[in-house]
Amino acid sequence: MAGAQPGVHALQLKPVSVPESLRKGNKFMKWDDVSNGESGSEYLIFDTDLLDIAYIKDARNGKCTKTPKEAKLRELLDVSTLAGKMENRMLTVVSGPDMVNITYLNFMAFQEETAKEWAEELFSLASNLFVQNMSREACLEKANPPCFPPLFPFYIPTTHPILSSFLRGAKSRPYLSVEQMTEFINNKQRDPRLNEILYPPLKPEQVQVLVDKYEPNASLAQKGQISMEGFTRYLNGEENSIIPPEKLDQSEDMTLPLSHYFINSSHNTYLTAGQLAGNSSVEMYKQVLLSGCRCIELDCWKGRTTEEEPVITHGFTMTTEISFKEVIEAIAESAFKTSPFPIILSFENHVDSPKQQAKMAEYCRSIFGDALLTESLEKYPLESGVPLPSPMELMGKILVKNKKKHHKTDGSTKKKLSEQVSNTYSDSSSVCEPSSPSAGTALPSTHTHILHTEPTICFFHTGSTKEEMADSSQPSESGTAGSEAFATEEMSNLVIYIQPVKFNSFEASKKINRSYQMSSFVETKALEQLTKSPVEFVEYNKLQLSRIYPKGTRVDSSNYNPQLFWNAGCQLVALNFQTIDLSMQLNLGMYEYNGKCGYRLKPEFMRRPDKHFDPFTESTVDGIVANTLSVKIISGQFLSDKKVGTYVEIDMFGLPVDTKRKAFKTKTSQGNAINPVWEEEAIVFKKVVLPTLASLRIAVFEEGGKFIGHRIIPVSAIRPGYHYISLRNEKNQSLTLPALFVYVEVKDYVPDTFAGTAALSNPIRYVNLMEQRANQLAALTLEEGGEEEGDKEVCVCVCVCVDAFLSITHSEHPTCVCLTLAQTLEELKQQKGFVREQRKQYKEMKELVRKHHRKTSELIKEHTARASELQSQHQRRRSALRSEHSLSTLDQELCELDQECTQRLAELKEQQQQQLLTLRQEQYYSEKYQKREHIKQVVRNTHNKYTHI
Repeated sequence: MAGAQPGVHALQLKPVSVPESLRKGNKFMKWDDVSNGESGSEYLIFDTDLLDIAYIKDARNGKCTKTPKEAKLRELLDVSTLAGKMENRMLTVVSGPDMVNITYLNFMAFQEETAKEWAEELFSLASNLFVQNMSREACLEKANPPCFPPLFPFYIPTTHPILSSFLRGAKSRPYLSVEQMTEFINNKQRDPRLNEILYPPLKPEQVQVLVDKYEPNASLAQKGQISMEGFTRYLNGEENSIIPPEKLDQSEDMTLPLSHYFINSSHNTYLTAGQLAGNSSVEMYKQVLLSGCRCIELDCWKGRTTEEEPVITHGFTMTTEISFKEVIEAIAESAFKTSPFPIILSFENHVDSPKQQAKMAEYCRSIFGDALLTESLEKYPLESGVPLPSPMELMGKILVKNKKKHHKTDGSTKKKLSEQVSNTYSDSSSVCEPSSPSAGTALPSTHTHILHTEPTICFFHTGSTKEEMADSSQPSESGTAGSEAFATEEMSNLVIYIQPVKFNSFEASKKINRSYQMSSFVETKALEQLTKSPVEFVEYNKLQLSRIYPKGTRVDSSNYNPQLFWNAGCQLVALNFQTIDLSMQLNLGMYEYNGKCGYRLKPEFMRRPDKHFDPFTESTVDGIVANTLSVKIISGQFLSDKKVGTYVEIDMFGLPVDTKRKAFKTKTSQGNAINPVWEEEAIVFKKVVLPTLASLRIAVFEEGGKFIGHRIIPVSAIRPGYHYISLRNEKNQSLTLPALFVYVEVKDYVPDTFAGTAALSNPIRYVNLMEQRANQLAALTLEEGGEEEGDKEVCVCVCVCVDAFLSITHSEHPTCVCLTLAQTLEELKQQKGFVREQRKQYKEMKELVRKHHRKTSELIKEHTARASELQSQHQRRRSALRSEHSLSTLDQELCELDQECTQRLAELKEQQQQQLLTLRQEQYYSEKYQKREHIKQVVRNTHNKYTHI
């Protein structure tokens, strides 16, 4: 099986169990800070409400709870006859449809133990993975509990595909025997990719257990028979879920270096809306951590109050400020409630006050306590060639990513250079981007000398791309924040394994080989590196961490597609968690598995040093078996309570070759959203090159395009057979009733090249098929590329076509059979004509690649020259302004000039990236076309030779 783990996983998930004390209930006093009554009035309120546990985010007790702000209410609740502190008797239930719109229900118990038990058990139920992934049967029971009369009968239409499948197996009898049921499960429902030794097919006695469980007629069950109703209940049951339970459980190896995992990461965690305006929230840190995120960002700035308390906000914007200390307390409270594995705090430190930085360090030490990692582990010293510790070895630890202070002997030189370099340009791109120290300030006239300074001397050069970019009054691709401040000794001592450094090149990083150093890339620069050096990017991510973050122009907090950078092995792909768009939905789907712990193990070839991987590959990856996937949408259930038409769309996300947007769309069911049936052919994904990184998205919409629900399922884990897929909303929460009934076929991909068995069993049909394919190959144009031909290597295609024409020759010239049969394919490859043609084609392909590289170099050189000219013009205009304008208007003029220069450079860079992408696309199609022409030439020569014979 592609991507399978060795051995059989022992399921650790706990079934849902409600304690008896919660079933019986307890008395609480409910209170609210908002007063709706008039002063002096007395009210008796009787209110009944129901809260779905699926929407509970957290349940808090003790100092983490909310307490009344009004003195009168506090006095009323703090009854002296009640035992214990008031805060220990408090219970706060946090709920909401997403991470931003949060509601608090406040209760006070009469005993501390009662409040503590309810907080623990409610959170345990809400975070239970079985609760979050209920079977179809459990969803129907939840919507129609046994204490009420049935709302609808359990019936199957006579034309329903389930009935057809049942009748075929039952052979016109009203039941299936245990043997027939066993055959159905093993042939239709079992994953053929599984190892039969580790995962043997079910035996009749095991199937009998299922019959006893789901057959409502006890007499039939005793006879080893299951009726149509029992068969339907089995299809709705937990044993027939679309995802095996072990994939939901924490089942991946967590003992490998940290760089071998994808890590759930957040960008500007404190924001609740856009990047330029809106509220910052301490609660967002709690919600993001509770969702399973393991890397959060803290933008720290100097507090302007008399207390000199550092704050967190988005610099030079209209977003609100929140207390740094409160954020640290919130992180400590929620850090390990849903996952025990390490958390990375990504500091963007703009606090230029040593006193306030010392406060920050002290808050981290005192509040986090032993959870804060302040020293390297004995087995993992900070030396070249030593890998990072594993998530298991760092369990329960908090790691700090912040500027690292480097001690230099010449203090004056260090200070001077650090002051200069705060205005340098980032050189991680071919086109340099100017930066300005802050909004409304001018670029220093000395910036032309900065590019020649030694980067290793200055502290500021050790930052990540985002952290180095200075602020501009207009948001740039690297964000709005200015250059970071010096790291004091106190903050620097907290940085151990996550030391940010400026990215220079993949070659330099490989030579230094320091796994504890990492770099950050804005999405555009990361895409540029991925386009220019995809294989090197993957190799870099085997040893070191890389963090990707959204470009600064995403002021609406939209997200880029994280799949692009997962394909390159980037670990910290940071997204805006407050925006639940398709990109965030993919992220939620990715980290829903492996116990929702925030870590996903990368595929083996992205970890092993002896393997090399190109994310743009179209051929099968070494050591990975490609999959063939077929999905048939059969019917829907309770998709909407409105009388509207509905339709289903299917997308595939993965490598570029695997990604298929809107690959399939059903017809719209006219006015039926309760039980629509679609009689359409299945969508077939012939070749999924990398199943371990591919996800299938099935989404349902109303006829007007309004979203109803969807489900994102990893291809490597999807179960074949007949299944009900319970839909989720855009926040990945279960919708309970809406579901799709599908039939899935999944198997290891077998290319048409290896059709030898079919050729031996029916040679005439095989020859005709080869002739048909040869004709199709000859008729191909560049725009009409076939699915399979484009995926094969040149040598494989040559063998197929030569073999096809040899077969055709045998059928057309029977008198030459003896002569042609004596010539094997291997002998044919050794002929001088074939070898000569092969060498010629190799030279042509090499020349094609060389021309493309020359075009790329010329393009980069051209854009570099244009950028230099633009900067020179900018400097000349600055000098002219200084001589022509008075001091009163100079600052404004210089600011406008800086803005114009920044914008033009950004446009120039965007143009360069688009042209580089176009060049790569041209190269791809040119090589593809050249390969086909080479194939045609070899086929033509071979055919002419044997025709002449």
